[in-house]
Amino acid sequence: MTRTHKAALITGASSGIGAAFTRALPETTALLLTGRNRDALDAQRQALTTDHRRVECLDSDLATMEGIEAVVSAADDFGIDLLIANAGVGPFGPFLQAPEQALRDTIAVNVMATTLLVRRLLPGLLARARAQGSRAGLIVVASSAAFVPVPNLAVYAASKAFDLSLTEALAAELASEPIDVLALCPTATRSRFAERSGYRGGMPGAQDPEHVARAALAALGRRRTLVLGAVSGPALSVVAVARAASAQAISLVTRRLGGA
Repeated sequence: MTRTHKAALITGASSGIGAAFTRALPETTALLLTGRNRDALDAQRQALTTDHRRVECLDSDLATMEGIEAVVSAADDFGIDLLIANAGVGPFGPFLQAPEQALRDTIAVNVMATTLLVRRLLPGLLARARAQGSRAGLIVVASSAAFVPVPNLAVYAASKAFDLSLTEALAAELASEPIDVLALCPTATRSRFAERSGYRGGMPGAQDPEHVARAALAALGRRRTLVLGAVSGPALSVVAVARAASAQAISLVTRRLGGA
C-alpha cells in the first residue's frame, strides 16, 4: 500500500520517469506538472484531468532563477504535500568536448534547482503536514551513477552524487519530522534522457519508467534510498543501507554535541 497524498509537484514531468509518476500516483492526488515541453505537459493534463482531479501545468526552465521562482510560487499556491524532484539533464561524451553551457545547465538543473526547490518548499510541506496530522513526502531522483565516477558522464554523475548525499542527509535530519524522504537511484531507464544527452548507443536491460515510479512510491516511508537495476540494485543496496546508517549516526552525534 502506498501512502496517499493530496497534491504533488513533479518536475521534469513531460516524459520518462516524471511522466510515469503522473500515471502511478492515485487519482485522488492533484498534480502540478512542470517541464520545458508545453505541448507534452498539456497532453498529460488532458489525459489525467477528471471531474475529481485537478491537474495544472507550468512550463519552466529550472536552469534559471526565474524558472525556479515560478515553480516555488505555483507549488505553494497549489498546497503540495509531495515533492518529486525529477528534472535532470547532462551531456554524454568526453569532459573536454562538452560545451561549457551544457555543463552549466547540468549543475544548474541537477544541483542548484534541486537544492533551492527542496529548501524553499520544505517549510510549507512540513507546516501542512503538522496542521493536517499527516505526512508529507519528498522524492529526489538521483541515479545509480551517483555511487561511482562515470567517464563520459562525469558532470552528470557528480551532480547525482550531490543529489544522493543531500537527500540522505535530509532523511537523517528530518527523521523526527512528519515527512518521508527517499533518494531514488535507478539504473538506465527507457526515456528521452539518452537522446537528449547525445548518447547514441543501445541500452540493454534499460528499465521501464512505469516500474521505477511505482517502486519509488511503494518505497516512500519504508526506505531512505532505493536503488533499482538488475545488477546495480542488489550490489548498491548494501552500500545505500550503510550510507543511511552513517548519516543517522552522524545526525545523532552532532545533535548531542550541539545540545539540540
